[in-house]
Amino acid sequence: MKLRGLYAITDSQLLAGKFLPYVEAALDGGVTLLQYRDKSTDEARRLREAEALRGLCERYKTQLIINDDAELAARLGVGVHLGQTDGPLTPARSLLGSRAIIGSTCHAQLELAEQAAREGASYVAFGRFFNSNTKPGAPAADVALLERARPLLHLPIAVIGGITLDNAAPLVAHGADLLAVIHGLFGADNTREVTRRAQAFNALFTS
Repeated sequence: MKLRGLYAITDSQLLAGKFLPYVEAALDGGVTLLQYRDKSTDEARRLREAEALRGLCERYKTQLIINDDAELAARLGVGVHLGQTDGPLTPARSLLGSRAIIGSTCHAQLELAEQAAREGASYVAFGRFFNSNTKPGAPAADVALLERARPLLHLPIAVIGGITLDNAAPLVAHGADLLAVIHGLFGADNTREVTRRAQAFNALFTS
């Protein structure tokens, strides 16, 4: 399983009223990994939406992962992405099995990435590279971090934080395997534009 390309992350507020059409438009343009990210406590809705995404991802042969909720991931038979406050990866790996995709937020710290690799992560995520709507504040990561990480880590590297079509190319050039994008993909006026952006992000990996 090659994790390389566009890594789309949902945002329940940004996608309110157009959730499935916009996600399907992105999948149509090509998505390697789709993360369902919803911070609400409405468990019934989260299960319903995650199940709908699983169906879409199966149709488009895309891997689905759930943000921060290993129980929901186990229930759906998909992967999970864990932040630093979600505890070690080892219990999630035991719960989800050896084949599940498990990602780890490593901020801008190489040590965290090396620890995640030891604990069985499938990929590591560095960020924030640029100012972002989802997590505002000063960017902490840069291409120098990617240059240091690339020879040390034998795992796919995801990059996140304010990534757009205008600033993504240098990240790919310096070793990013996955471009994790929210607003840069879904902050579009219509589904056609979402599909166009997805195709353009993926094209960065082939040029």
